[in-house]
Amino acid sequence: MPPGKVLQPVLKMKVDELFLYWLSEASTQRMLQDCLRQIKAPGRDQPAAGEGELPGVWPAATLAAPRPSGLDPPGTTGPGPALPLGAASSPRNAPHARGTRRSAGTRVVQTRKEEPLPPATSQSIPTFYFPRGRPQDSVNVDAVISKIESTFAQFPHERATMDDMGLVAKACGCPLYWKAPLFYGAGGERTGSVSVHKFVAMWRKILQNCHDDAAKFVHLLMSPGCNYLVQEDFVPFLQDVVNTHPGLSFLKEASEFHSRYITTVIQRIFYAVNRSWSGRITCAELRRSSFLQNVALLEEEADINQLTEFFSYEHFYVIYCKFWELDTDHDLLIDADDLARHNDHAISTKMIDRIFSGAVTRGRKVQKEGKISYADFVWFLISEEDKKTPTSIEYWFRCMDLDGDGALSMFELEYFYEEQCRRLDSMAIEALPFQDCLCQMLDLVKPRTEGKITLQDLKRCKLANVFFDTFFNIEKYLDHEQKEQISVLRDSDSSGPELSDWEKYAAEEYDILVAEEITGEPWEDGFEAELSPVEQKLSALRSPLAQRPFFEAPSPLGAVDLYEYACGDEDVEPL
Repeated sequence: MPPGKVLQPVLKMKVDELFLYWLSEASTQRMLQDCLRQIKAPGRDQPAAGEGELPGVWPAATLAAPRPSGLDPPGTTGPGPALPLGAASSPRNAPHARGTRRSAGTRVVQTRKEEPLPPATSQSIPTFYFPRGRPQDSVNVDAVISKIESTFAQFPHERATMDDMGLVAKACGCPLYWKAPLFYGAGGERTGSVSVHKFVAMWRKILQNCHDDAAKFVHLLMSPGCNYLVQEDFVPFLQDVVNTHPGLSFLKEASEFHSRYITTVIQRIFYAVNRSWSGRITCAELRRSSFLQNVALLEEEADINQLTEFFSYEHFYVIYCKFWELDTDHDLLIDADDLARHNDHAISTKMIDRIFSGAVTRGRKVQKEGKISYADFVWFLISEEDKKTPTSIEYWFRCMDLDGDGALSMFELEYFYEEQCRRLDSMAIEALPFQDCLCQMLDLVKPRTEGKITLQDLKRCKLANVFFDTFFNIEKYLDHEQKEQISVLRDSDSSGPELSDWEKYAAEEYDILVAEEITGEPWEDGFEAELSPVEQKLSALRSPLAQRPFFEAPSPLGAVDLYEYACGDEDVEPL
């Protein structure tokens, strides 16, 4: 070989050479003959050893080929005879015996292939996904339409106004307070009335495409091109509730507070229903919630304060008064210093900073201006006073999860507990060392993964409120320490329709606020109590600011004359 030249193997030639060698083996030829016999006569038995070969099959010598080079056994000096494998240690008929065993194995495989399983078809899988509800065969669309047409025949020119939609809602088989969604869904806001033809066309389409109440409600209120509800979509529905529900009749003379009440109810709806935190309520979320059941109860319950889950005016009164106390300049925005004053500075500074970091607030106003709106305060107050609900647990877990990895590490727990220790020291109370506190909390939560606490761990724990208060609420932490552990567990295990922590708090605070209103005691900030359920003293709050459109962003502080809103007629204007 010339120097510097390297041999290049030709793969195809080598493969062909190996194939011919394999094909020349007598055992290979007998196996092929057995296979051919099975193909020609699958029902015949395998011939015994020593029987003659099939006619028309080439003899073994015809297919024989020389052994490839390089395949000689080690220790041989040259090419030897092309012997079948095992011929040196087996009698002459031994290859036939092995061939018989191989053919028997082949016959078993062929037998299995004769009975293949029937292929599965798509028709055997029933439909299991119904995003707009499961279709019901019992619905008689024509009968429903006929009833609606009979109802419209009672109205002048067969056109229904907003006042007539209660009868139309009943004809459709819907709760009474669906009347506003039905009216706006048929385009009644453009002309002030709805014709029978337009309404029938709209309702027939809904009956054909939407098969349960959740899908129908979303379809009526959603914006064109959407399949979900955002906060603004609930405004027409709730405005009708404010205008027509007998339990809110006293608000007719206080139109300034319609938007405040509507904002509160909308935030409570999204707090309880929008479990995905997306800001969009889907049919599935609405279907899993109790909101539509509460809407149906609006017709039956004259006292709206009994509907404590969403519509209670007393709950709105408490939330708005608490916000008004913190909002000293009354621009409907509060900063970190304002929020820190809640409950006499009970919440730690580190947690206040986390709330204003954007972890649990929507929009960019918090990051830009360092302020949260009244809508954000609704979420904060409900989460602060009831830390046992799934949404409140998620709220505080987001705040404590500093790195956003979905788990609370020991470092994050120590980060919040350090401030608790400093505050206890300033109160001359000996703080529990972090290691001892950590052992208590791990025994309380019992996390499945060592070294970290996940959201699911806290949701399984019945004392999540004790866990959270230990790390950022000094007042409630001391209250828990004074109670015996057995009493805390007994309170958490109590069964029956007991009031939630939020309902207890709202009831107590409402009684206190009403008592202060009756006795005439001023608030801490010097302002008289507004929104009285008895006399509705609204003079101090009547201002262009209160007339601001719903969901409109407040004006910058520099463009607002705060003195105009803060002072009454008897106040002296500053020099």
